[in-house]
Amino acid sequence: MCALSCLQSMPSVRCLQNTSVMEDQNEDESPKKNTLWQISNGTSSVIVSRKRPSEGNYQKEKDLCIKYFDQWSESDQVEFVEHLISRMCHYQHGHINSYLKPMLQRDFITALPEQGLDHIAENILSYLDARSLCAAELVCKEWQRVISEGMLWKKLIERMVRTDPLWKGLSERRGWDQYLFKNRPTDGPPNSFYRSLYPKIIQDIETIESNWRCGRHNLQRIQCRSENSKGVYCLQYDDEKIISGLRDNSIKIWDKTSLECLKVLTGHTGSVLCLQYDERVIVTGSSDSTVRVWDVNTGEVLNTLIHHNEAVLHLRFSNGLMVTCSKDRSIAVWDMASATDITLRRVLVGHRAAVNVVDFDDKYIVSASGDRTIKVWSTSTCEFVRTLNGHKRGIACLQYRDRLVVSGSSDNTIRLWDIECGACLRVLEGHEELVRCIRFDNKRIVSGAYDGKIKVWDLQAALDPRAPASTLCLRTLVEHSGRVFRLQFDEFQIISSSHDDTILIWDFLNVPPSAQNETRSPSRTYTYISR
Repeated sequence: MCALSCLQSMPSVRCLQNTSVMEDQNEDESPKKNTLWQISNGTSSVIVSRKRPSEGNYQKEKDLCIKYFDQWSESDQVEFVEHLISRMCHYQHGHINSYLKPMLQRDFITALPEQGLDHIAENILSYLDARSLCAAELVCKEWQRVISEGMLWKKLIERMVRTDPLWKGLSERRGWDQYLFKNRPTDGPPNSFYRSLYPKIIQDIETIESNWRCGRHNLQRIQCRSENSKGVYCLQYDDEKIISGLRDNSIKIWDKTSLECLKVLTGHTGSVLCLQYDERVIVTGSSDSTVRVWDVNTGEVLNTLIHHNEAVLHLRFSNGLMVTCSKDRSIAVWDMASATDITLRRVLVGHRAAVNVVDFDDKYIVSASGDRTIKVWSTSTCEFVRTLNGHKRGIACLQYRDRLVVSGSSDNTIRLWDIECGACLRVLEGHEELVRCIRFDNKRIVSGAYDGKIKVWDLQAALDPRAPASTLCLRTLVEHSGRVFRLQFDEFQIISSSHDDTILIWDFLNVPPSAQNETRSPSRTYTYISR
C-alpha cells in the first residue's frame, strides 16, 4: 500500500488548461508555458499558476518516481497508475489512450508461428471466406506466408465441395476434383494454383446461373423409336446412364455420354408408368397392375409384386420402405428387406379417385389424387394425419421435402404447401394445360405440362409473399412436340421425356461460347440418337 500512501499524501493536482503566454518584451522573446493547476487540500482548494520546473529538476523527480515504481509489486503499480490517471484531465486521457492502443494490439497470426504453432494460425485463418482470405493476404508477408504454406485456398475449395452440391458437381465435370483431398501437399499443385482456380470457379457458377435465367442451353435429343405405342412415361438418370420406362411396355437403359441404348428390359405386359432405381435394383410399376424388381446390372427380373387391382401409377422406395399407389384408389406400404424379400405392411385407403403420385420421408407419406386432394399419413404408424385442399381439379404430380409440398394439377396450376399446418403458401399460374410433372431443389421449381412446355420457377421468390407473381417464372423451354410426361433436374441440366417419344437433355453448363451473348433465343445444339 506504499504507492497509495505516497499518492494520498500528495496534494490533489488537476490540470485545468494550458495556455501560452507571451512574456514582457524586455524578457526572452520565446513563449513560455504556464500551467493552471487546481490544488486541493482537505476542504479548500486554490487555483495557482505554476511554471513547469526546470528540465533538470523534472528529470531527477521522474527518475526517482520510476525508481520507486520499479520497486513496487505489480498490483501496487496498477493501483498507483489508476489513481494517477483519475487525476488527469480529458486531453491527457486521450494522449494515454493513443499511446496504449498499439501496445494492446496483438498480431497472433505472426506470434503463433514464432512459438512453433503454425498449425493453430492456419486453423484460425481456414475459417475465413474468400473475400476475407484475400484481405488477410494483404496484411503482411507473414500472414501471406501462413496462408500459402497452409494451402488455405485449397482448403476453402475443399470445404465448398463438401458442403455444396453445385461445387461438387462442378469439380467432377471440370476435372479439378483430382487436385483435392490429397493427404500430402507434395501430391498436388501449389497454393497459387488454387488461388487462381477460385475466381474461375465463381465465374463458372455465375455463368450457369445466368444460363438458367436466360434459357441458354445445349440440347441433346434421344429418339426412342418405340415399335408400337409411342411415349416415354418415366425416367431417372445419374452421371453414367438414363433409365426410361416406355409406353411400349419396355424399359430402356441409355449411356448418358454417347446416348446409345445399352439394354432393353422386357417383361411387363402393359406400359411402364413409373420407375426408381438405386445401385442394386430397378423397381418399375406398370399398367399391367404389377410391380417388378430388376437387377440394375444384369437386367434380370428378381421379383414381381401382384397386389393392386389396376395400373400402378407411381412408386417410391428408400431405406427399406417402399410405397406404391394405383388407379384402384389405394396406397400400399411395403417393407423391403431385400430385392427378393418384400412384404406388404399396410394398405392406405381414403382417396375417392385414382392415386396418381406418392412421396415420403421418415415422418410423412404424402399422396395426391384425381379427387383434388393431397393426403398426409404418418410414415411410422400409417395413420391418416390431414388433407390439403385447394386444387380445383385432379392432382397429377407432387414432390415433398422437409416442410414443403409442391403439387401440379389439371387445373393448370402449381401450389406450394406447408405440410405441418396444411396452408397453401403460393399458387403459380402459367401452364395452359395439365401440369404433369414437377421437381424442386433449394433454388428452383421445374414443371412440365401437357402443353408441351417446361417452366423454370424461382422457388425462393415463390416462398416470399411480397414477390409479384409476374417475377416467379424465370424461363419457359419449348422443344417437345407432345405432352411432357416426366422430368428430373440438377444444378447443371434438365432431362425430360414426352409423348413425342423423345428424351431431351437440356445442358446449362456446356453452352457454346457463341450462345453466351444470346438472351432472347436459347442456344440449341442437337444430337439425334435412334436405337
